[in-house]
Amino acid sequence: MGLKRGTKPIRLVKLIGLVVLVAVAASGCTSDVAVHFGWPAAITPQGTRMRDFWMYTGFVSLGVGVIVWGLTIWTVAFHRKRKDQTDLPRQFQYSTAIEAIVIVVPLVIVSVLFYFTVTTQDYVLAKVPNPDLNVNVVAFQWNWEFDYPGYKTPDGQPVKTVGSSQEIPLLVLPTSEVIQYNLLSTDVIHSFFVPAFNFKRDVFPDPQKNNQDSSFQNTIDQTGSFVGRCAELCGTYHSMMNFEVRALSKDQFGQYMQIRTEVDPATGQPYTAADALTKLGQDDPTCGDLCVPHAVTTHPFDTSRTQTSGD
Repeated sequence: MGLKRGTKPIRLVKLIGLVVLVAVAASGCTSDVAVHFGWPAAITPQGTRMRDFWMYTGFVSLGVGVIVWGLTIWTVAFHRKRKDQTDLPRQFQYSTAIEAIVIVVPLVIVSVLFYFTVTTQDYVLAKVPNPDLNVNVVAFQWNWEFDYPGYKTPDGQPVKTVGSSQEIPLLVLPTSEVIQYNLLSTDVIHSFFVPAFNFKRDVFPDPQKNNQDSSFQNTIDQTGSFVGRCAELCGTYHSMMNFEVRALSKDQFGQYMQIRTEVDPATGQPYTAADALTKLGQDDPTCGDLCVPHAVTTHPFDTSRTQTSGD
């Protein structure tokens, strides 16, 4: 009987280990993604801070879980009532030490998690008084408009990029600078979401009326092209309401904006975002794929309800 009782807990531990191993292998996660519990790497320090917070919170939760699971398995395996047992097991309801532990330890865990939650939130939502760049993000059914109020075209209008059914709007931004995003909707509630930021913010028609903070700031760490989406169900073409963030180096962004504030001699009109990226690619050979004049992470959609995949 002793041998059988001793082998059951070992078999249970082996079974749990096998289940965990199969779960990790079947998920197909890389070691980095697995360690961060599925959160992708971010391109902003704010996103990285949230990712790390999630990782450490996961480790703490697993640690607590292992202790609870271990105590449960230990109790079930080694403290079952035996056939010849007539008296009650040892009682601990009046143990001051145990009662102090079960009160103090959870309180400490919750307090530590609360502290890091608040400090992480304060870091992510922090704003400096004078950001390096202001961008007005205007959402509408079912596309985006990006205005740069600090840059003017020759006719005195802000530099802007507007998406359409034929063109995905490019939100061109600099790296290593503080950027403030001012959000506004012209119709219903939308949501500005860039997965590479590990951050999203709802976009309201009237932020003040809805008592919402309509702006946030971040800094982009690396160049590249990153998809953006609307993350709030907003109507028929919500799923196709995409845009692209094009992150350029500080120098390249300066050249890009210089071109956007000039007039194209061929058309007599200010350069569009596509024109500026094309011209920037010609003038700056180091720009490479970053100066492709169209979105590469997503594509436009046909708004015709009669259009089918076979047409």
